[in-house]
Amino acid sequence: MGRRKFAREFKISAVKLVHEQGYTIPLAAKSLGVDPTCVRGWVAKFTGEAGLAPSGPGALTAEIQRLRKENARLLMEREI
Repeated sequence: MGRRKFAREFKISAVKLVHEQGYTIPLAAKSLGVDPTCVRGWVAKFTGEAGLAPSGPGALTAEIQRLRKENARLLMEREI
């Protein structure tokens, strides 16, 4: 089975689902019928572009998740 190619607009719509509508990456991938690894890569690639920065409820969710991970890492480092 060959690799599927997706249009840039499709990838950007997946990123917007995560950033603007608050979808998790696995949920966005499932709703679009693609692998979560693809969506995760697209989010990483397109987040820095103008107009695709996180905003809305999805941005808050992503920021909270990021801060929780960072907090857990810092707590572990402190214990060492």
